[in-house]
Amino acid sequence: MNIPSKALLVKQQLNEQQGHLFDLYRQQKIRPDTLLVSLRKIVDQAFKNLVILHPLPQNAVLCAVGGYGRGELYPFSDIDILILLRQEPEPKEKIELESFIAMLWDLGLEIGHSVRTIEQCLEISKTDITIETSLLELRFVLGNRKLALELDRKFHAQLNPREFYLAKRLELQQRHARFNDTPYSLEPNCKESPGGHRDLQQIHWLAKAAGMGPSWRNLVTAGLMTDDESSKLKKAEQEFKRLRIELHLLANKRDDRLLFHTQPVLAEIYKIKSQGSKRPSEVLMQRYYNSARIVYQLTQFMMQNFQDYFFPVTNAMRVDIDEDFCSIQQRLDIKADDAFERKPQLLLKSFLVMQQHPELTDMTVRTQRAIWSSRFRIDAQFRRNPVNRRFFLQILQSPTGIVHNLRRMTMLNVLPMYIPAFKNVVGQMQHDLFHVYTVDQHTLMVIRNLRRFTMPEHAREYPLASHLIAYFEKHWLLYVAALFHDIAKGRGGDHSELGAVEVRKFAKDHKLEPEDARLVEFLVENHLVMSRVAQKQDLSDPQVIRDFVDLVKTERYLSALYLLTVADIRGTSPKVWSAWKGKLLEDLYNHALAALGGAQLDRSSILAQRKNEAMALISLAGLDDEDRDAFWLKMDVAYFLRHEPLEIAWHTRQLYKSVSTEQTVVKARPTDKNEGIQLLVYTKDKENLFELICSYFYENQINILDARIHTSNEGYALDSFIIESLAFGEDTRSYVPIIEHGLADKITKKQLEDFQCVLKRRTRFSMTAGVRRSRTFPIVPSIELQPDEHSKSWRLSITATDTPGILYSLASTFSRHNINLQMAKVMTLGERVEDVFILDGVTLENPRTQLLFERDLLETLKTLTYPDARIK
Repeated sequence: MNIPSKALLVKQQLNEQQGHLFDLYRQQKIRPDTLLVSLRKIVDQAFKNLVILHPLPQNAVLCAVGGYGRGELYPFSDIDILILLRQEPEPKEKIELESFIAMLWDLGLEIGHSVRTIEQCLEISKTDITIETSLLELRFVLGNRKLALELDRKFHAQLNPREFYLAKRLELQQRHARFNDTPYSLEPNCKESPGGHRDLQQIHWLAKAAGMGPSWRNLVTAGLMTDDESSKLKKAEQEFKRLRIELHLLANKRDDRLLFHTQPVLAEIYKIKSQGSKRPSEVLMQRYYNSARIVYQLTQFMMQNFQDYFFPVTNAMRVDIDEDFCSIQQRLDIKADDAFERKPQLLLKSFLVMQQHPELTDMTVRTQRAIWSSRFRIDAQFRRNPVNRRFFLQILQSPTGIVHNLRRMTMLNVLPMYIPAFKNVVGQMQHDLFHVYTVDQHTLMVIRNLRRFTMPEHAREYPLASHLIAYFEKHWLLYVAALFHDIAKGRGGDHSELGAVEVRKFAKDHKLEPEDARLVEFLVENHLVMSRVAQKQDLSDPQVIRDFVDLVKTERYLSALYLLTVADIRGTSPKVWSAWKGKLLEDLYNHALAALGGAQLDRSSILAQRKNEAMALISLAGLDDEDRDAFWLKMDVAYFLRHEPLEIAWHTRQLYKSVSTEQTVVKARPTDKNEGIQLLVYTKDKENLFELICSYFYENQINILDARIHTSNEGYALDSFIIESLAFGEDTRSYVPIIEHGLADKITKKQLEDFQCVLKRRTRFSMTAGVRRSRTFPIVPSIELQPDEHSKSWRLSITATDTPGILYSLASTFSRHNINLQMAKVMTLGERVEDVFILDGVTLENPRTQLLFERDLLETLKTLTYPDARIK
C-alpha cells in the first residue's frame, strides 16, 4: 500500500509526541495518570487527522473501547477501536474500510478493530462477555455521534446487571485459576494475576453495570465499600498504573510481567535500597505482594457485596450457631460488631467454626472486616493463652477445610500474627531456581499436597502416599512439619536447623506429646535428606541405604519423611516433579523399609534377591535358563547391583541374542505414565562413547534424567538412560524407533564434532522463566572431587545452572582428559543441576593432572553459566 506523505507525517507527529511524553515522564515531570490520558488524547487526534486524509463511509462512527475506551492508554498497549455502521456496508464502503484499516497497520499502529452495526454489537454482546465489557466502556471519538449515542442507549437498555455479574464472576474465577489462585507467583503479571490491576477493573465494570459509575467514592456512598478500603484500592490502583507504565517502557513493548531480570532494574528506577539481607528487588516485590494481597482480599469482599446488591435477599434467615456466631445465607457472621474486641479468642475460633460447619460457604464481609481490624489483638498474651493454642491445633486436626482456612488466615493476616516467624516469609522471594512461589505460598502448597494424599479422589495420583497416610496416626503432625519446614528461609544459615528450633518451641508451647514433638522436629530438620539421597546417591550401594536407615530409625519416621518429601517437591513448581523422581523416592522408601524389616543389606544378599526377582520376570516372558545365562554370564556383580530387577529383565530380553554382536544395539521404551523414554545402548566399548551419546541428545534437544554406564567382562558397553524432551509430548511411543535408529547411526559413524564448534552455532533459545531467573540470579558453579571409599574410582559432584548441553560439555571434558565414566547420577531441580559421576583414569591419580582437569571443568561450567548466546 502506498501511504500518502501526509499520513506518514501524522505518524511521525504521533511518534514525536509520544516520545516527548515518555521523556517528561522519565524526568518525573508528569504523573502516571497524566501520561495515560495524554497518550489517549494524541491518539484521538491522530485518528481525526487520518480520517481527513482517508474518510470513513458516510454516517460511520469511530469509537474507542477497552482501555482506550476508558480514556487510558499505556505506552505499548493495543489501541482497540470499533467502527460502527448504520447498516451493512456496500461493496465500495467495504473497500474504503479495508483500505483505512490497512493504512493504520502500515503506519505501525497496534490496533484491535471490529466493524459492526448496532444490531450486530447487541447480538454478539449477549453471548460474549468480552464484547459486552468493551461496549460498557465505549467512548465516542469521531464521526456520527448520534449513532454512538443510540448504541450506548440500546446497549444499556439490553444490559442485564445480574447476568453480567455472574459472567464476570466466572471470568474472574477462570483467570485466577490460570495463575493458581495466588498473587504470590515469583514472576507475577501485574495486570492479570490475582490481586492485579484487572481485579480493580473488575470492580469498576460491575459498578458501571450497577449504574454507580467507576468512582471509588460512589461505591462508598452505595455502602459497598468503606472509606479505608476505598483509600487502599485507590492507592493500589495508582501503584499498578505506574508499574505497568514502567514495564512497558523497559520492555519497549506491551508486557505486564514482573520478570526476574526486570525486577532489579525496576528497584533501581524506584530508588529502592537494600534492607538488611534483602536485595532491592526483593524489597520491591514484597511491596508488590502487599498491594496485591490487599487488592485480592478486597476484591473477594466486593464480589460478595455485589452479589448481595444484584441478588438481594429480603428478611434473610439468621441461624444461630452458638452465642457468638450465626449463619446468614450460608456465611459465617458475628452476632455483635465488637465480638473480637470483647473476646479475642474468637479470632481463631471463627476459622474452626467454618471447619465444623461444612454447610458454610464463606465468611460475611462484615466478619472478615472485623477480623482484619482486630488482628493486632493477636499479641504475645494471645499466643500464650491455652484456649487459643487449643483452637489452633484443632484447626490443623479438623477433617476438612484445612487448606482453605490456612489460606484465608494468611490473607487476613491472622496466621502471620499467630506465628510471628511465618510473618517473615510472607512474600519472601526464593532464588534457588526451582521454586515458583514465595515461601509462604509454597508452604501452603505443601500442606495442600499432604491434604490431597488423604482424599480418595486423588489416590490414583499418589498411590503409595495415599496408602501410607491412610494408616498414619495423627497425620495432622505432617501439616505442622510442613508449616515450619521453610519458615527460617531468608535469615541466613541452615534454614532446616533454624526451622527445627522454631518447631521445637511450637511443640513445647502447644504441649505436643514428646514423641510427636520429636517427629515434627526430625521432619523439619531433615526435610531435604530423602530427596538428596534418592537423587544424588547410588541406591545400589548397601552403605547408602544403611546410613539412611540409621537416620530414620523407624517405619513411622520413614513414612512421614517420604510423605513430606513428595509433598514438598510437588509444591515447588509444576515442572519439578516427574514420574522418574517419584520412582527414585519410592525405590529408596522400599529399600529402607526392607532394611527396617530385617532384610540383609550386604552385597551378596542384595545380589541374590535381585537375581531371583529378575529370574521370575524373565520366566514370565518365556525365556529359558540357557537364553538368560547367555547374557548374564557376560555381566559382573556390579551390573546386578546397579540395576533393578525390572531393568535386568528388560535388558536380558533385548540382548540375549546379541551378546557377541559386532553391531550397535539401541533399544527404547516409554517409561511409566509416558513422561519419558528408557533407553539402553549395547556396543563394543569405544573411545568417546558417552560423548557421542550426549552429543546426539544435545543436537535433538533431549534431556538426560539418569545415566548408568557399565562395561561387561568382555569389553561391551551397556549404558542405560532415562531421557525426556518437550518434543515427545504425550506421544512418546512414536519417538522410540526414531531414537533407536538415530542414536545407533550416530554411534556407528562416530559423527563427533569439536564441542566448542557446536557451542558457537548453538541455536537461539526462548527466554523462559527459568532462563530469566538463572541469568538474574546465576549459581556459581562448584565441583567436588573425592576418592570413592569402595573402589579405585573417584566421585565427582557438580552443582551448576542447568543449561542446554551441559552433560555433552562434561562428556567432552572427560574425553579430553582421558577419563572413564562408570556411572552418572543426574538431578535437575528447576534450573539447577546437582550431578554425581563415578570416574576413573590415570589423570585422577596425579595431583597435577587432576588439578588441570578440575580447572577445565570449572571453566567449561562458567562458559555455560554465562553464555553469550542471543536471547529472543
